[in-house]
Amino acid sequence: MFNRKRRLRRVVAIVSLSSLATGCGLLSPDGPEDDGPIVVGTTSAPSTLDPAASWDGSWELFRNVYQTLLSYPDGATAPEPDAAEQCALTDSANQVYRCELREGLTFSNGHSLDALAVKHSIDRIKEIDVNGGPAGLLGSLERVQAPSAREVVFHLDKPDATFPFVLATPAMSIVDPSGYPADALREDGEAVGSGPYTLRSYEDGVRAELVRNDRYRGFAERRNDAVTVRYFKDSAGMVEALRDDDIQVTYRGLAADDVIGLQAKDAGDEALRLVEGSGTEISYLVFNPEDPWAGRREVRRAVAQIVDRATLAHEVYQDTVDPLYSMVPKGLTGHTTGFFDDYGDPSVPKARKLLTEAGITERVPLTLWYTSDRYGSETATGFKEIKRQLDASGLFEITLESRPWKTYVTGYQKGEYPVFGRGWSPDFPDAENFIAPFVGEQNALGTPYPAPEITGELLPRSRRESDRADVEREFERAQQIIVDDARLLPLWQGKQYVAVSTEISGVEQAMDPSTIMMMWQLSRKTGW
Repeated sequence: MFNRKRRLRRVVAIVSLSSLATGCGLLSPDGPEDDGPIVVGTTSAPSTLDPAASWDGSWELFRNVYQTLLSYPDGATAPEPDAAEQCALTDSANQVYRCELREGLTFSNGHSLDALAVKHSIDRIKEIDVNGGPAGLLGSLERVQAPSAREVVFHLDKPDATFPFVLATPAMSIVDPSGYPADALREDGEAVGSGPYTLRSYEDGVRAELVRNDRYRGFAERRNDAVTVRYFKDSAGMVEALRDDDIQVTYRGLAADDVIGLQAKDAGDEALRLVEGSGTEISYLVFNPEDPWAGRREVRRAVAQIVDRATLAHEVYQDTVDPLYSMVPKGLTGHTTGFFDDYGDPSVPKARKLLTEAGITERVPLTLWYTSDRYGSETATGFKEIKRQLDASGLFEITLESRPWKTYVTGYQKGEYPVFGRGWSPDFPDAENFIAPFVGEQNALGTPYPAPEITGELLPRSRRESDRADVEREFERAQQIIVDDARLLPLWQGKQYVAVSTEISGVEQAMDPSTIMMMWQLSRKTGW
């Protein structure tokens, strides 16, 4: 058996996700080993254990504990059946979507998982309607039926080519009706699902212990028997634990300094790999329209005119991120450079002109909020740099405030912040998912953004197209509206970095198209 305390090499190997995901792994395991759980570290702790409440990084845990009708089997870029045996549109108007469940499905507690459980799980999302929660994903859903024990029928009020992608998100996790009320969230700190793992124990903000769910029936071929997820406050502590072999994989939250250190040829005697790949995670600012200053378009446009994304990416993030000039990241159909096209390079004179033409001659006071324990350790430094840039213009007087993620979420959902930072990893790999979640009266930000042309014309038109390459014009127009409003201000697009012990394989196959880690792909190598 492989001795995981042995150090076999004094080098950090940098590999590409795109090259290794096709099968060029170092060694393929024969199957799970009983060598204790694989320990994964991340700085992205769940905000909740109830899928009806979450439209955020809590999905990373959900994907491994709960099951959805559709998901992403190995290498898939489009949703395929998981709890369902088959799903398809059944009418000429493309507004009736039918799924047939696998036979013999049960939750980890032994309770039956049938069509009524699926209906209950989806209905309660809309019934509870958490502000900033996943109900916003179900805008095209009119009603759910369960004609028989294995048949679920979704009736849409309009054609929606993205609906299968929505069903594949962890927000649509199937829950046991006996433990998840129809009109209230579950708040006992437990989770019962039908996914590859059972949540054996959970300590909020500290760890989640996952063990193999022997009742699971789905596509996942588990290469381990148990995974423990440890939640860290910052990258430094996480990397120290990796070097000490207290964890074997880091997931989200590697700081730029740590990425650079792991890339260095003299990285010490740790037998580690740094897996690097392109990513679609974005960072952006949100302006609250109810704030007397952030609610003024001229103020928002002046901020957009000053913020220097290139300096932010180079000086703070050491080029581990790229400047971003639209809400749709590079690599997706519909990406534009609208903010650069309209504002050009950072310019204080242009910003001053915007303000003076609006009758604003005094320094504009704005409070910028960020979360202290999410989106990586550079978040605070990044906001200090934004403050420096805005203060140095002589046009703004910036105050910075922060809160831990759990209370931070509550604050922006209540509209307490004039300007606040958010990050976004896609629910599914489509430009729609970088526009629709942020607009409308009900959205993922908890801050209403009426955009009638986007919500009433562009999105409905795009959803009628099953070929997503044919909707580029709609998304280009939607992004121009966002540029003009400057209610959202994109900052950077992240790259994907995972640091892993060389004793672990499967990392390259473990990321689904929304960059959620499928823990069942991880395994220990049995030899060299």
